[in-house]
Amino acid sequence: MFALRVGRPVVAAVAPSVRLQTRNYATLKEIQLRLKSVNNIAKITKSMKMIASTKMTRAQKAMEMARTFGKTQIALFSHADTKPADDARTIVITVSSDRGLCGGIHSSVSKASRQILEDKSDAEAIVLGDKAKAQLSRTHRENIKLSFNQIGKSVPTYAEASAIADTILKEKVEFDHAIIVYNYFKSIISYYAETIPVYSESVFAKSGNFAAYEIEDDVLENLQEFAFANSIYWGLVESHAAEMASKRSAMENATKNAGEMIDKLTLTYNRGRQAAITNELVDIITGASAL
Repeated sequence: MFALRVGRPVVAAVAPSVRLQTRNYATLKEIQLRLKSVNNIAKITKSMKMIASTKMTRAQKAMEMARTFGKTQIALFSHADTKPADDARTIVITVSSDRGLCGGIHSSVSKASRQILEDKSDAEAIVLGDKAKAQLSRTHRENIKLSFNQIGKSVPTYAEASAIADTILKEKVEFDHAIIVYNYFKSIISYYAETIPVYSESVFAKSGNFAAYEIEDDVLENLQEFAFANSIYWGLVESHAAEMASKRSAMENATKNAGEMIDKLTLTYNRGRQAAITNELVDIITGASAL
């Protein structure tokens, strides 16, 4: 009867212009998604810059007050000619925070602390903040005696500094000379690692000009504890102000870079879209001419 004839399927050749259009549309879609992503990032970094600016203003006010007490305390030790002995027991207190996205703010204090620990290999380290702890743990893990976290969420208070000082004293961390490493706030765009010296009660009592002060034993003990807590508070507040300034600069640079990327992607997207439209017009004109 009738024979069923099976032929090979006919594969239509795809014109190069169609392939080009498909590739252009895929590329345009990818660029559009990238543009949307970068725009969202720019909005986030701009908001974070505004938040850091507000926090920096508050931190600067607290920093100015802490500096007044801190410089007075340094003047007291300087006038009394307080100096630790060569074999004095030393501890290094590194002040940082738990948060990032603020440039090299944590690396500066970690580097300065490393240099002190290398010069004084028997010194113990106390770290405030997880960022500096992670950096110092790579090279001086055995020197770290205590560490504190939950630092830098808001402007530090004297109560927090007193709690840290009480914890250090209760843990029987004995020292003759404490070196507090913190970031000194020079300006909105400048900071550097600096140190605050703190001395024990016995070292202060052996000062060269100690006889000029009429201080009773119980008052001397209270003065040493206050000086220790006040120095920690000064370092915390100063570092917090420097961190907020660094974060503001980092977010400002990120927003600027995102804006430049948006401009480049927009230009690329417009060029690709114009090329795709031109190819479509060429195909329509070519098809109309063939009729």
